[in-house]
Amino acid sequence: MFQSADINLSFFGFGLAVKGAAPITDIEIALAKMLEVLKKHGKKVLIIIDEAANTKEMRTFVSAFQILIRKDLPVFLLMTGLYENINSLQNEKSLTFLYRAAKIELKPLNLRTIAENYHSKLSVDEETALKMARLTKGYSFAFQVLGYFTFENGGWDSKVLSDYRQYLNQYSYEKIWTELSDKDKFVVYGIAKTNSRKISEIRSFLKLETNQFNPYRMRLIRKGIVNGDRYGYLSFTLPLFEDFTVDTYETEHVAYEVLI
Repeated sequence: MFQSADINLSFFGFGLAVKGAAPITDIEIALAKMLEVLKKHGKKVLIIIDEAANTKEMRTFVSAFQILIRKDLPVFLLMTGLYENINSLQNEKSLTFLYRAAKIELKPLNLRTIAENYHSKLSVDEETALKMARLTKGYSFAFQVLGYFTFENGGWDSKVLSDYRQYLNQYSYEKIWTELSDKDKFVVYGIAKTNSRKISEIRSFLKLETNQFNPYRMRLIRKGIVNGDRYGYLSFTLPLFEDFTVDTYETEHVAYEVLI
């Protein structure tokens, strides 16, 4: 189709050179011309991006995509990513059209469904399967990790729990922790140390007024680390994250005090 339309893409190494047609050297012009050809033939293009984030490359791409859809070309985009990353990307001044895009916020997995999956696929009874499901809090990564270690171990025991905890810490929570500010970490620590999870008691522990605490509360909710309810309580969305928080925060501060 591109050859018959006299589109020369040899400059981009596509191996498509059209005799007599000058090679196109601008990638956005090339994409637009290719999509125009596809449109004439009733074709559509779907672009899928996983783990979208506010990077230089992503901003360049989304800016180009915005121009393509303004030209009414048959190109569509499906992106997945963390709430904070998508939010950061759409807040770019030149990319606010993303606000108008349809969004689906993925909720935690259903615990009963997780338990049924564990019971049918692994060597565990229904009661154990439900206990395991609750340990995931519906976090999809945790669901996979806990199932994997239980399968490898041939059943559920304390070794699986230890491996599960270590894997979550190493491959998920340490990354999340490094992306928090010092004040974020302090607030998360306060939540973890307050057994009741009542906001008034968390603020009391942290010695923060409501207007000081609320911006951090909202930021942690947007990051998907905690949930808030209308009764004035907070809860962690990630399994065993409170244990990781206490251990990590106290270890870091003991090391800091030793250095001083």
